[in-house]
Amino acid sequence: MSDSIKLDGTTVNAPDALALAKFYADITGGVARGTSHWAAVTGSNGFIAFQQVEDFRPPQWPGREVPMQLHLDFLVDDLEATRTRVLAAGATRLDFQPNSDHCFVYADPAGHPFCLSTWDGQELVAGQESGSDSP
Repeated sequence: MSDSIKLDGTTVNAPDALALAKFYADITGGVARGTSHWAAVTGSNGFIAFQQVEDFRPPQWPGREVPMQLHLDFLVDDLEATRTRVLAAGATRLDFQPNSDHCFVYADPAGHPFCLSTWDGQELVAGQESGSDSP
């Protein structure tokens, strides 16, 4: 046995876990499996799980009554081509766009904000020393 802890995935609250997993599988080319209570999407570069929550209230972007508690970032080559893809899958482009030079903010069908970005967060973090401020 070991006391190691490995970062494995993120679980996102949803009104229907499988429906939301299918949305993310559609936009990323991944595979969705599970039930309406718990599901996951897996792909060549990641894993996201979803759990059904009673009385789910979607976060507001930007907002204070039901604030965003997390958002997902997706690395893309072409913001316009991927915009078309996520809108066709059921996403909504949000009005507030604070970084539109490299990133567009959308909401998934459950209302969770997510970003399509040309900035590679892993490369940005790799260039910083451990413990330094975010980019």
